[in-house]
Amino acid sequence: AEYMGIVAQSPLMLSTSLRFAPSRFLFVRNMSIKVGDRLPSIKLHEANPRDEKDFSELFAKGKHVVFAVPGAFTPGCSKTHLPGYVADFEKLKAKGVDSVACVSVNDAFVMQAWGQQHGALEKGIRMLADPRAELAKALGASIDMTGPLGGVRSKRWSMVVEDGVIKAFEVEPDGTGLTCSLANAIINKL
Repeated sequence: AEYMGIVAQSPLMLSTSLRFAPSRFLFVRNMSIKVGDRLPSIKLHEANPRDEKDFSELFAKGKHVVFAVPGAFTPGCSKTHLPGYVADFEKLKAKGVDSVACVSVNDAFVMQAWGQQHGALEKGIRMLADPRAELAKALGASIDMTGPLGGVRSKRWSMVVEDGVIKAFEVEPDGTGLTCSLANAIINKL
């Protein structure tokens, strides 16, 4: 059986894959952006939908770490990914990082609430909403998660940006895993 690029030997296995093992997603596209490229100009929201920020302008000067998650309040994102960046915030700053930002295909209100719940806003981590998955698509990092999450989402990734140029870009091989995009992994790229 196959659904959204998820291949399983039986419908039961497919159902189990969707609910319990997102690492079984096999739908992985080639990235359309790479190290050395400038950031695309995409409008994101911060705090509320009227507070638009241009992705390329936000990180045009200085050194920044940006990471993306498939969805706020989802298990891997809430238990591991975002908390890791909150815990390692000072280590990132000690490596010369000017800002840290989290992006997700959610609305700005959800991102604000999620950031507050995890202490990310208090630390200074920017919580950016990509409500129409425009950034995810521009980066070539979109993934169709209609079944488990209701639509197109962003793959899990992290990047180091210096003066608007991508210096490191780590995308989880299956789009949703928790390895190369984690805070401790990106610290090694600084």
